Amino acid sequence: QPPNFSEFDVLLNFDNDPSISADELLRRIRVDVAEIPGAVFNVGQFIAHRMDEVQSGVRSQVAVKIFGSDLNVLYQLGQQIQKLAAGVAGAVDVNLEQQIRVPQISIRVDRDRAARYGVSAGDILRDVELYLNGETVSKILESQRSFDLNVRVAEAARSGVTAVQDLLIDAPSLGAGGKLPLRALAAVGVEDKPYIINREAATRRVVVGFNVEGKDLGTVIGETQTRIAAQVKLPTGYYIEYGGQFQSQQEANRVLTGFGALAVFVALILLYQAFGNFREALLVLLNLPLAMIGGVVSLFLFGADMSVAAVIGFITLFGIAARNGIILVSHYNQLRGEGKSLDDVVTQGTLDRLVPVLMTAATAALGLVPLLWGSAVGKELERPLAQVVLGGLVTSTFLNMVVIPTLYRQIELRREARAARIAAVSA
Repeated sequence: QPPNFSEFDVLLNFDNDPSISADELLRRIRVDVAEIPGAVFNVGQFIAHRMDEVQSGVRSQVAVKIFGSDLNVLYQLGQQIQKLAAGVAGAVDVNLEQQIRVPQISIRVDRDRAARYGVSAGDILRDVELYLNGETVSKILESQRSFDLNVRVAEAARSGVTAVQDLLIDAPSLGAGGKLPLRALAAVGVEDKPYIINREAATRRVVVGFNVEGKDLGTVIGETQTRIAAQVKLPTGYYIEYGGQFQSQQEANRVLTGFGALAVFVALILLYQAFGNFREALLVLLNLPLAMIGGVVSLFLFGADMSVAAVIGFITLFGIAARNGIILVSHYNQLRGEGKSLDDVVTQGTLDRLVPVLMTAATAALGLVPLLWGSAVGKELERPLAQVVLGGLVTSTFLNMVVIPTLYRQIELRREARAARIAAVSA
């Protein structure tokens, strides 16, 4: 990191005010540090910063990466995007990767003049490197330890631009031992150069990073992308990529969605093998949207976002809900096999499986309740999962005992009516 960067890790104690949440504490810190002029702050949690840095190379939830060849153009584009991102509701800690310039001695060889003295540009630069950086010519052995013997000019001969200009370079055209000062063969001066040039995929890049507070990540990213597309004109050869948690969340959602759909399909096939028809298999899977109703409502009531943890919660919830449906429908079929009437099957079967279904839901719910309270580090990742599962268990358990018996009865009535019509036609 450049010398203008500092990072402070602070251990927080919530004992003095247990009611304050981690998000509220971060908000208050941002308000306080915003009063310090001339500084840019990025407030977040230690582990989150490490993960963000691994994902995008910056310590921010969102990284807008601008790629191109000219550093000045990249920085100008970065300033435009920084202003646009700062105006997006929910975007905080907006900062542009600094292009710090530091004075450096520049040596530009005059090839024509050097050729007149019989000196190549490579020879000149090699001599200068030897003078300034030195060269290891031998080793010194002292007892059991060895040291490199490095030779270079004295400090006074390399202490400034004038001293460097006076460095003597061998000039074969002047005869044996002929030398010329470096200023006679090259232009030596001081220029401001970038302290560091960041690259990704062998291309220069500048990053605008920011965090999200008070709104969901997808909404903030969508508005940022819309503003950038409408107001930032990229020169030919320049392009923008979005990284950070947004990119990881998209990739995780794609993977979870794909494997989730595959799991539902495999479950449908297994249920068909178990029940022998798609009617009852689909009836069991009807528990999935019934459970989703509670999960979505729960996220809305708690003010949570649709995060990767919430998606995992839905997948977990689907498994519990499907099991409750299997318990119910399989018992209905068992009672039908015993010769009971359809009304008795639905009534008795539902009452028989009421306690097992409630026990299944209660066991899962009790295990997740502790995740809803407290402000320990890491609970912000686990809490959405618990909210989804608990909300879904409420609706799936209740509707499972109402909707599934009703639909089972209707399906069986239609099946019996169809069988009766076929028998009448056959007769």
